[in-house]
Amino acid sequence: MNEDLDTAVLIPCYNEGAAISAVIDAFRQHLPAARIYVYDNNSTDHTAVIAQARGAIVRVEPQQGKGHVVRRMFADVQASVYVLVDGDDTYSAASAPLMIEMLLRNRCDMVNGQRVTDSRDAYRAGHQFGNRLLTGIVAWIFGKRFVDILSGYRVFSRRFVKSFPALSTGFEIETELTIHALSLYMPVAEMPTPYKERPENSVSKLNTYRDGFRILWTILLMTKEERPAFFFGSLFAILAAVSVALGTPIVLEWLETGLVPRFPTAILSASIMLLAFLSLSNGMILSSVARGRREFRRLRYLDLDWLGDSHRSESPPAS
Repeated sequence: MNEDLDTAVLIPCYNEGAAISAVIDAFRQHLPAARIYVYDNNSTDHTAVIAQARGAIVRVEPQQGKGHVVRRMFADVQASVYVLVDGDDTYSAASAPLMIEMLLRNRCDMVNGQRVTDSRDAYRAGHQFGNRLLTGIVAWIFGKRFVDILSGYRVFSRRFVKSFPALSTGFEIETELTIHALSLYMPVAEMPTPYKERPENSVSKLNTYRDGFRILWTILLMTKEERPAFFFGSLFAILAAVSVALGTPIVLEWLETGLVPRFPTAILSASIMLLAFLSLSNGMILSSVARGRREFRRLRYLDLDWLGDSHRSESPPAS
């Protein structure tokens, strides 16, 4: 890999004093030419002090939440290639050069690190199930390109980073990164990478149920924004099915007797069907709006050089 490639390692941190030193040392060993940034997110331990002592560039993001930190990092840091990794020492730094090589070789905008482990402590069964469920939902709606959409280990081109809106505030940021790439049909790849348990005295900040719900809610909102025809079409199908289920017995009884004895139910059925077609029309209108927004974002994305340098974008560095 070309040592002259401008690479930045971005490490968002909140109370990672027990792990950050090992993370910095490992990435310095495997990416010796890279600049290592640690963004401290209101840690109450000595994360920032330790990171600075290990030679990292330390900055602070006062708004609490991983999404806020990633937004700030992507706005502040200028580089050709970005490596985003959690500061908990669970990801293998040795995979970073290979992921960068894959990004350069395939001219990708994002390479996702698929977590692979045999340790139950590192990747609990409940988290694996939740990841498979959420990954399956995203694949169903936006296309199957990834196996692990919640990975915190990724490599990006400058073009991706500077075209990413970063609207999420918490751990749902990984979902937004994935859907951003899928909705703009970016060239992406995924590479298996070892995943291990946290070091001693290091505590996970992830709340399984709260953050899982927030990620699911983010998928729902982004489906509405990016795939309104699918979103409102599904709502139409549900409402129409309910309306038909309520109305069918009334229609059959009217055909037999000529009477409508359950008038309130008939009104409810007709009202629900009206809402169904209103949802369908909204989906058709918003689909045109979303297409226009997507075209604009795609043009903005294409207006950026792949690695921030037109010469390099035509001739990627040799491995």
